[in-house]
Amino acid sequence: MSLKETLPVELKEALRSGDKVKLNTIRLILSAINYAEIEQQKQLDDPGVHAVIAKMIKQRKESIEAFKAGNRQDLVDKEQAELNILESYMPKQLSREEIVAEARKVIAEVGANKPQDMGKVMGKLTPMLRGKADGKEIAAVVTELLKQ
Repeated sequence: MSLKETLPVELKEALRSGDKVKLNTIRLILSAINYAEIEQQKQLDDPGVHAVIAKMIKQRKESIEAFKAGNRQDLVDKEQAELNILESYMPKQLSREEIVAEARKVIAEVGANKPQDMGKVMGKLTPMLRGKADGKEIAAVVTELLKQ
């Protein structure tokens, strides 16, 4: 069962159990998926849905930082609760060691050996790790490896 089919089922469960945070978060996810499908004019598969959720996770993390800076703990807690639910729908994130291993494979495959080759490496590595690792983390690892 795809993630897109699972979400409405979990929406009903959250409605029955009275879990308002989960209910609202799933509604937000379904709405974002719908907008993305309209924008792209095609049905999203699981990687597409993961990309939408990853974008939502990034927004929550930025909001949490802003609310912490503004001393709004109530809003930090709300965003953190939504973030936890969003992350539960993402595939397991790769550890730094796993990202390094994948990056080394791609660097060897592409024949990159200097920082100027980062575009070649990222162009091949990013689609492979999409949804499994944060883009900033991937870029940091690639930069570090190419400087050696």
